[in-house]
Amino acid sequence: MGERDHRKMKVAYLDCFSGISGDMFVGALIDAGLPFELLREMLGRLPIKGYDLEVRREGRNHLHGTRFIVHVAAGEHVHRSVVDIRQMIREADLSDWVKTKSVEIFESIARVEGKIHDCPPEEIHFHEIGATDSIVDIVGSVLGVEVLGIGEVHASALPLGTGFVNAAHGRIPVPAPATVALLESIPVRGSETPQETVTPTGAALVKGLVHSFGSLPPMVIEKVGYGVGSRNLPDRPNLLRMIIGQSGTGHTDTVVILEANLDDINPEWLGFLMERLFRAGALDVVFLPVQMKKNRPGTAIQVIGKPEHKDLLTEILFSESTTLGIRFRFSERETLKRSLVEIDSPWGKLTVKKVARPDGSSIFLPEYEACRTVAEERNIPLQEIYYWVISANRR
Repeated sequence: MGERDHRKMKVAYLDCFSGISGDMFVGALIDAGLPFELLREMLGRLPIKGYDLEVRREGRNHLHGTRFIVHVAAGEHVHRSVVDIRQMIREADLSDWVKTKSVEIFESIARVEGKIHDCPPEEIHFHEIGATDSIVDIVGSVLGVEVLGIGEVHASALPLGTGFVNAAHGRIPVPAPATVALLESIPVRGSETPQETVTPTGAALVKGLVHSFGSLPPMVIEKVGYGVGSRNLPDRPNLLRMIIGQSGTGHTDTVVILEANLDDINPEWLGFLMERLFRAGALDVVFLPVQMKKNRPGTAIQVIGKPEHKDLLTEILFSESTTLGIRFRFSERETLKRSLVEIDSPWGKLTVKKVARPDGSSIFLPEYEACRTVAEERNIPLQEIYYWVISANRR
């Protein structure tokens, strides 16, 4: 989608109080301002025939929104492989981002389906997910995000229903196996709704498009859209609420925070533990002195990482420390945009961090390893190099 001005980033928040499906996603986009005729024209560039699109204004529990419906002609329910779908999308006259992102979403489904059915992803022939309506829902959702200029998508935790649903392979439990597999590392919560609330298509869209999960991120709200689901739920309105607005000062994403308190660990092990955690992808590791029960001095360990690294970081904490229990939670963080660049210095090319400030300006900050290398090679104080980098912002 290209680089965007972080002072003017448009973001969308998916309030999934009733779950999410592909048609609800597209309906919410249309309700929030996506022109339906433009969407129809762009979807018409896909080499798929035998369907028609309809939008309706419908209500659920006296809350109204847009219902998006794909009418497929009799005999057009074709079972396609991921290879077929990939070729169809790549042949379409759509932007590179839309094609790449749409293919990524379908490939994520193929991987989990292949694992479930114990076969290579390329051999999977999609039934429900490879049908015309699912292709339209997925590509239409990605198109809508691009057309509305949404730079980041965030979402609430997803409520999962209970019971069973009829599928191409017979009766399966809710949530469907593919849905559960796609939602790995994504915050979910149980609900007592005796129906499918998160479909495999909805889960795949969330997996491929959402940057972080949690509460509503900082924004100035501009539009709100409601995508209407096909069923009436007994305990809640079957709607997906999409809130669109201008973001705050930086980039928001989701991290997992792992914590443990220890009063019986050998201090010599802590350094090795920290090294292993960083090698495994930890974003930060903190050791804090604490006073624990029975007045024992101890160490509080806090590890911050990406959600997909949670299991590996947890395994390392259990194997390399004496803890018997680890607390964890998912949290949002807002970060300033940064990148590594090279600048000319008295010692030659020097790698520094370039950080974008909230007001749109940028500053250079020292990069420790690069400064350390120069200090050792030139036999000069490390702080001299740090001071030079900081003073470079005034030149």
